[in-house]
Amino acid sequence: MAVLCDTQIRELIPIEPFEDNVKRAGRVSYGVSSYGYDVRVGTVFKIFTNVSPTGGQAVVDPKKFTDDSFVTVDTANTGKDHVIIPPNSFALAETVEVFDIPRDILAICVGKSTYARCGIIVNVTPLEPQWRGKVTIEISNTTPLPAKIYANEGIAQMIFLKADRVCAVSYADKGGKYQNQGGLTLPMVD
Repeated sequence: MAVLCDTQIRELIPIEPFEDNVKRAGRVSYGVSSYGYDVRVGTVFKIFTNVSPTGGQAVVDPKKFTDDSFVTVDTANTGKDHVIIPPNSFALAETVEVFDIPRDILAICVGKSTYARCGIIVNVTPLEPQWRGKVTIEISNTTPLPAKIYANEGIAQMIFLKADRVCAVSYADKGGKYQNQGGLTLPMVD
């Protein structure tokens, strides 16, 4: 299994919109890099709250996770270029980019150092072979202070691994529940 370099990412990985990684003064970097692709976080955020008009959840349950656990913020409608994640909380968001992972590729996501050095952790499960869509990402604020996350700027890096052999069953073959997600998607259990 080999890690793809910048030229291979350009040739083998359908990413829309595809961006070069150039200096953008005052912005968290994004676009293709030597051995990865820095994704941008979009404008829509679901910020976790333990206060709910319907009584909320006393326990976070991935089998019964509801939208009323979140406050939805779209920075495109607020006139701001960022959201604030409360201390020791998290937000769900989506990437600007749409991915179409080839059958012989697996993508792993890691957080960008700019945020990691501030106590902001990004989590994404691997993008399996033949997975398609916008990526839902989880952004955790591990600090005791509110944290700014900037919309339309870099948030994490995708690293692409090319397999020596093609898998027998891809994400598309098994009809994965998060296939073709058009944006931020809450947890689902089949």
